[in-house]
Amino acid sequence: MNHGYARCSTNETKQDIDRQVRELKAAGAESLFVEYEHGDADEKKQLSLLLEQARPGDTIITTEVSRLSRSTKQLCEIIDRIQKQKLRLEIIGSITIDCRSGELDPMTKAFLQMSGIFAELELSMIRSRVRSGMANAKAKGAKIGRPQATVDDIPAVFLRHYPAYKKKQLNVSELARVCDLSRTTVYKYIDLLEG
Repeated sequence: MNHGYARCSTNETKQDIDRQVRELKAAGAESLFVEYEHGDADEKKQLSLLLEQARPGDTIITTEVSRLSRSTKQLCEIIDRIQKQKLRLEIIGSITIDCRSGELDPMTKAFLQMSGIFAELELSMIRSRVRSGMANAKAKGAKIGRPQATVDDIPAVFLRHYPAYKKKQLNVSELARVCDLSRTTVYKYIDLLEG
């Protein structure tokens, strides 16, 4: 079976993952695992789930090495797991690593690890540019970070269900669920209204 894996760093409202999904389908992915998580995050739930569900002989397809990980250490762990599970890894337009026999060609492993080093370097450069840009903006007097929320920013759906929370007909978790908001956001809105 062919499993596709797509990953972006930020959620679907900020970063489009559709290109990766289209490429994975065109490459023959029969099942898709999609997640929004940083490349060097300690845990990528969908990637872990994919590796749990993959059976010997299956193929994992992704668009770039950096989609799997931007950490060389993590990438090496993923390669080892792919080898142990006797899987095949296809990075579209780049390299195919066939470990279905349980073996991995040293040159292929080295190429993949070098790709991982460049992905990690790219992440470091991006972070450095962001820090530099933020420091520059701050020096010019710009306010960094999200603007402070006000009562005017509270969505209508929250205001519609808030009276039920006040009457103890809903707890915070239920209020968050019916409003499709995180508990943190719900607490923030409650503080704005009550504080």
